[in-house]
Amino acid sequence: MRAAPVVLGIESSCDETGAGLVRDGRLLGHAVASSMDEHARFGGVVPEIAARAHVHALRPVVRRALGEAGLRMADIGAVAVTTGPGLSGALQVGLAGAKGLAYALGVPLYGVHHLAGHVAADTLAHGPLPNPCVVLIVSGGHTSLLLVRDLARDRIVHLGDTLDDAAGECFDKVARVFGLPYPGGPAIDRAARVGDPRAVPFPRPLTGPRDDPYGFSFSGLKTAAARWAERHQGRALPVADGAAALQEAVADVLTRKAVAACTAHGVGTLVVVGGVAANSRVRALAEERCAAAGIALRVPPLKLCTDNGAMIAAIGDLLVRAGAEPAPLDVSIDPSAPLEYAALHPVARAAAAAGAP
Repeated sequence: MRAAPVVLGIESSCDETGAGLVRDGRLLGHAVASSMDEHARFGGVVPEIAARAHVHALRPVVRRALGEAGLRMADIGAVAVTTGPGLSGALQVGLAGAKGLAYALGVPLYGVHHLAGHVAADTLAHGPLPNPCVVLIVSGGHTSLLLVRDLARDRIVHLGDTLDDAAGECFDKVARVFGLPYPGGPAIDRAARVGDPRAVPFPRPLTGPRDDPYGFSFSGLKTAAARWAERHQGRALPVADGAAALQEAVADVLTRKAVAACTAHGVGTLVVVGGVAANSRVRALAEERCAAAGIALRVPPLKLCTDNGAMIAAIGDLLVRAGAEPAPLDVSIDPSAPLEYAALHPVARAAAAAGAP
């Protein structure tokens, strides 16, 4: 049997430049460079700064990943790159670099969906995904509940998505109101450690009997936290209590809906991925509720939760082993790409759709 090729994955959708190397489901090496510190003084990601940072970081990051894996450029057998969704300029930098490498090495190129990469990241720690499984994606820009079968071949079914702010976006915006630094998610998590999660009765959006059981909405929760902070004008703001209560509300809604989706669809495994999957309370409450419901929980290690090249290499590796059609060298980015299939280029999508039941 022919050995699977080494797949290089390149991620540049936002403020992290990542490169990873995967072969046959095994992570060989990866490296990440972040421009987060350059954005912190602006309270959020500045697209032009992110794109320029990717230009400077891409080659060194690829070299570091190769060095960690003990490989040479000539050992790369395929290149996978995020082509959407994300910041337009940032995506263009990663795609240009991936095209150049694939052309120079004479290897196939795969354009992949950023969120499918987050799902695939879990396979690097825990092996192949069960078929089917429910996946909860929680990040700065996305909050979705998915029904996933064969990630490389089948269409991904959306059970529910956020109607407005994503969970991570809510953390970022409330952290700014609370006077906490950017990025808000880790800052909220740190502050919450010494706070009382019952101190503030923040709402649990879309959890009523007539609400969408799998939909999310965090804009109202963000507003409730801002109004609570405003009521403390002229007095010291109990940030730790506010952070703990906010974190509890977010974790409660996320895990309640995810476990309910597993139960309703007869699925025995929940996979939680994305940057907010690194939140300590989300992880703890998911573990507690899954154990009570008899559901297996899979969460990637912290280093694979946030954006990285290893996850893009992982989805590329799955596509290669599934026999997916490579992308043409004129493949383009799609900054607002919906998550339907792991591959974003039309040839691979059409082939996957033709083989779908």
